[in-house]
Amino acid sequence: MLVHDTVATGRSQADTDQIRASLRARYDELSAEYEQAVLQSQVLRLVEVGDTAGDDQADSGTKTAERDTAQSLLRTILDRRAQFERALGRLDEGTYGFCEGCSAPIPVERLEIFPSATACVTCKQSRERRAA
Repeated sequence: MLVHDTVATGRSQADTDQIRASLRARYDELSAEYEQAVLQSQVLRLVEVGDTAGDDQADSGTKTAERDTAQSLLRTILDRRAQFERALGRLDEGTYGFCEGCSAPIPVERLEIFPSATACVTCKQSRERRAA
């Protein structure tokens, strides 16, 4: 299915271009956020390496928790960025806005709230129930 196939997607080229611009903007924001988080993580490591003299168990625990939080943030940003990258790919393929599970259109309201959604609410709920 092609992006320009407005019969299959129900979208005009202008709509597709607007969606692409929005997805790309969010992807770029996440990339900038990731770069900033990497810099902060590096600074945290440098401070940690240079400031270990006299640390007790509480200090070490705090530094470990801060390091773990920073790593978790980096992983979260990378995951979100990958979701937007995937959404852009789906847009190029002409499958953006359609559920990967049942192929039904994902409601526009859901895509407005969660632009990288790949499942309709019903399929998403089914997945979550199976995972629980």
